[in-house]
Amino acid sequence: MRVMQVMAGAAFGGAEAFFVRLVLALRRAKLHQHVIIRENAERAQRLRDGGVDPVELTFGGRLDWNTPRVLRTEAVRFKPNVVMTWMNRASLMMKPGPYALVARLGGYYDLKYYRHCDHLVGNTEDIVAYVIKEGWPRERAHYLPNFVSAEGARPVDRSQYYTPDDAPLILAMGRLHVNKAFDVLFQSLVKAPGAYLWLAGDGPERPNLEAQAERLGIRPRLRFLGWRDDTAELLRTCDLFVCPSRHEPLGNVVLEAWAQQRPVVAAASQGPGALIEDGVTGILVPVDDPRSLGLAMADLLDDPGRRAAMAAAGHRAYLDRFTEAAVVRQYLDFFDKVSV
Repeated sequence: MRVMQVMAGAAFGGAEAFFVRLVLALRRAKLHQHVIIRENAERAQRLRDGGVDPVELTFGGRLDWNTPRVLRTEAVRFKPNVVMTWMNRASLMMKPGPYALVARLGGYYDLKYYRHCDHLVGNTEDIVAYVIKEGWPRERAHYLPNFVSAEGARPVDRSQYYTPDDAPLILAMGRLHVNKAFDVLFQSLVKAPGAYLWLAGDGPERPNLEAQAERLGIRPRLRFLGWRDDTAELLRTCDLFVCPSRHEPLGNVVLEAWAQQRPVVAAASQGPGALIEDGVTGILVPVDDPRSLGLAMADLLDDPGRRAAMAAAGHRAYLDRFTEAAVVRQYLDFFDKVSV
């Protein structure tokens, strides 16, 4: 089995992080892969450190004639059974050939970029339902979940972020974008006056969020950590993980919290709403409702026994469905099924 993977993602993001995890996991499973990525020195180095040497291309706009040409050349040279593309631009530039052309979707994308593909993969069942509703043939739409690592991690030293050891600590992670609703989380923090918040991520909303934190008077209890790769260590440090997103197709961060045995409070957007059994594996609150979010956080922080039970239930859900071994097996079976 020969699989070529083509990723045209941004510098940071959940899909980009999972792409690296999956490529390296498939290598450990002895799959013969050829990997092409948008130019990104850090991502390329992480892949090389894991034993995968990627080809880097620009994936530019309409005037980028070189990337499609190299993609064709690489496909002819490698002779894949399956080509799997990630993101609109990679899917549009990768043309059909003597292989199964598969696009992996991590959101509710416009299908105009994918009409020439043979198969679509959604990382949630709701995304698969969406593409079928949009007219994609049911027999060529497939659900393959993400996985996260459950490797043990040591907590971060709180003192380096001027956070008292005895203070309740909330963690949130993600791109600083309006869809992630960190503005709602900031409003909700007023309801948990003793808690500190660590926010790991970067993006265009950072100046607005910093100004909002000053207006709300929560800046002394808030730490902007920037984009981080040590998510397991951060999760091991916190008392509670919060995902306030307005729009979240999957909620990979929920899986990461479960893997590290941390309780979760989330807005009931698409992904977390499908993943979490409310009151058992986490707490769901309405989207864009800072009061409900704040009360849920405060109640859980005041109840260590409930936090522990919820963290254990989330960890069981992770072990049942979202481990590397389980998901890699599904990908390998899928490649065998569709390969040319």
